[in-house]
Amino acid sequence: MSRRHILAIDQGTTSSRAMIFDQNGHCVAVAQQEFRQIYPQDGWVEHDPEDIWRSVLKVCRQAIQQASEAGIQVAGIGITNQRETTLVWDRQTGKPIYNAIVWQDRRTADHCNELKKTQKEEQVSELTGLLLDPYFSATKLAWILDNVDGARARAQKGELAFGTVDSFLLWRLTGGAVHATDATNASRTMLFNIHTQQWDKSLLDMFSIPQSLLPEVKDCIADFGSTEAPLFDRPIPIGGVAGDQQAAAIGQACIEPGMIKSTYGTGCFILLNTGENAFRSQNRLLTTVAYRVAGQTSYAIEGSIFVAGAAIQWIRDGLKLIESAEQTEPLAQSIESNKGVYLVPAFTGLGAPHWDPHARGAMFGLTRDTGIAEIVRATLESVGYQTHDLMEAMERDSEARPNTLRVDGGMVANNWFLQFLADLLDVPVERPQVAETTALGAAYLAGVQLGIIDSLADIGSLWKKEALFTPAGNQSERNVLLQGWEKAIAKVLESKD
Repeated sequence: MSRRHILAIDQGTTSSRAMIFDQNGHCVAVAQQEFRQIYPQDGWVEHDPEDIWRSVLKVCRQAIQQASEAGIQVAGIGITNQRETTLVWDRQTGKPIYNAIVWQDRRTADHCNELKKTQKEEQVSELTGLLLDPYFSATKLAWILDNVDGARARAQKGELAFGTVDSFLLWRLTGGAVHATDATNASRTMLFNIHTQQWDKSLLDMFSIPQSLLPEVKDCIADFGSTEAPLFDRPIPIGGVAGDQQAAAIGQACIEPGMIKSTYGTGCFILLNTGENAFRSQNRLLTTVAYRVAGQTSYAIEGSIFVAGAAIQWIRDGLKLIESAEQTEPLAQSIESNKGVYLVPAFTGLGAPHWDPHARGAMFGLTRDTGIAEIVRATLESVGYQTHDLMEAMERDSEARPNTLRVDGGMVANNWFLQFLADLLDVPVERPQVAETTALGAAYLAGVQLGIIDSLADIGSLWKKEALFTPAGNQSERNVLLQGWEKAIAKVLESKD
């Protein structure tokens, strides 16, 4: 059997996926399973950790079986995951004490506002590169400790473990032998000093977090232990971990300063590689760890949009206007314009550059003439407008306009959307041959650890363009569209006051 293949676990917000890649980045097996979303109250979003675990185990076994039938045996595992989502579990039993609080969750907005009033945001931003927002893990963790009976006392006794999804999966895969995370996921907790690359005592004190809860922080390429033999019939080494957006940047080969990618999954996340410079944004973007290899940290500026593909899921599952995401492209093409209809998909607040957890979604410009096509097109366009806002903020920060934008994620299968994006941004948009670059990035990391790939520098030659979308829009039409979007955003921000 061939043993130069890597199993990538891509644990996302709405589904878990397992993909097996060869050393050239070609996918040879894939399995995916959606799981339940839990909405206990307005603005609250949770996952059952056991749903996450069961779905991961199932898709891994399915992908391994597919590969085995083709004479392929995986050499190792890479993990990538939805970031910021927060779990706490019992160190003895491995059983979570509460549901996973998802990155989209807004329940700790008041806690963040209280800290802002005491002028804590500058300290948080200086140490972590982040802003005080319920998006990140720290206030979610504090909420669990303060709202689950006995949790804080048990944490102080060292009985509990905290982790983002990668840590939870590592714990389960290794049978509790490994309690670790990587530098990219640690950098999203609001407890990690991105300059010293250590958990920060002043931040732990600020959020009242016992240090005994925390995992060990490793490089993205490292020995993360091996899976328990009964899970997959033999132990498999785990050699790479990165948060989903950083993994996508690696899968897109954005390993040189100035390279930029945008991922369109549940949300949309743009990362601009800034190399060894932990660049501080002046436009409310985030400074984050791009990756850490051999103890050397590379940084990025990030813009985060909370709702992208989730808006398509909403019109499919919530409004039931379509049966599948594939229908959005012909529907958008079927009309010449949006007819003045705008959707602001602030279903869980607004991310960068607004950072308003209290904002809520709204649709404007509806008339008796508005139909399914207009609503679908407005939904797709809303993702483009939000991307434009982030790119403008990045351009103001860096005083440079990117030559191209590499895109990936489920939404990039839509050619109409990518042409609209290129026209709106006035930047060429490149779609890679492997659109699921998040999983690919995790596979590359593990591949380097296991010696299947020599170094991260080698992945640049593996990246291949599948399609190029060149700007062809009319400047005056573009300005009219953006003016309409700005008015819609302003109304949403005003309506909550």
